[in-house]
Amino acid sequence: MPEAETAAAAWGVLPAALLVTGVALGLGWLVAAVDRVVLSGGGGAAVLEPVRSSVRLLTEQRRTTLAPDRLLWRSGIAAVPVLAVLSMAVVPIGGRTLWSSSADLVWFNAMEALLWAAVWLVGWGPNAIHALTGGYRFLAQGLAYELPLMFSLITVGVGAGSLRTADILSAQAGLWFVVSMPVAFVVFLASAAAFAFWGPFGAPTGADIAGGVTSELSGVDRLLVEAGRVIFLGATAAMAVALFLGGGSGPWLPGPVWQLLKTVAVVVALVWAGRRLPVLRPDRVVEVAWTVLIPVTLVQALVVAVLLLSGFYAV
Repeated sequence: MPEAETAAAAWGVLPAALLVTGVALGLGWLVAAVDRVVLSGGGGAAVLEPVRSSVRLLTEQRRTTLAPDRLLWRSGIAAVPVLAVLSMAVVPIGGRTLWSSSADLVWFNAMEALLWAAVWLVGWGPNAIHALTGGYRFLAQGLAYELPLMFSLITVGVGAGSLRTADILSAQAGLWFVVSMPVAFVVFLASAAAFAFWGPFGAPTGADIAGGVTSELSGVDRLLVEAGRVIFLGATAAMAVALFLGGGSGPWLPGPVWQLLKTVAVVVALVWAGRRLPVLRPDRVVEVAWTVLIPVTLVQALVVAVLLLSGFYAV
């Protein structure tokens, strides 16, 4: 397949990087705003609440704990939003990505794996029992959901015959992958929500452990971690649109408009489901991943492989 043109090559590295960062921040605001609307049922005031909360946290004094590992703690806090933004590097924006290689899906998965390590450091660093308990919950959750997420990405790569997002978009010209890969689509979103400890996967920040991994965060530290969570969910929604929903393909409207509408729809679905479903016990979350999601994603990959051999996909 032809080499995909990147935004960095077309517009320059700095403008492309600023664009991707701006889109990532916009997606983070979208997730936070939709979340406030779902929670309160409000309108304009709820939409502006993420901005007010950010300003409030910026002016709030940082708390500290007794004998924390400051280096690891601060490193983990700073890494969460950085990795969330970096995951956007291979998400197509206007048909181009900031950076592209022969393994874009591996890059996206790697950012999630590093995010897992960063959140663990956020729980380990403050030397506090509730934060550490939340960190261990997240560690178990991440271990369980990394394989289903990886298998869902592999399924997309098999169907497209490529790990490059531009090629995956091209492969959906006739039929969106969500039609032939519905299980991979659902597992991708669920696994990403688990990595963002969102909705039913919120045990790492559970009320029973006083907020868990985020219990000792305040001020700018809390702002960075919360921003990383919502940016990652927004990046996941945008990536899901590219991998399963045909990106900007659609009738009548321009491609970027379709891409935005689809991304907003996925964000709303993620946030609504996250606020409507109860938080699951950590052991149940892990059990579902190992005994249900891994087998069904393997079956889904097998079905896609058979369809590929039968000529269903135009690779």
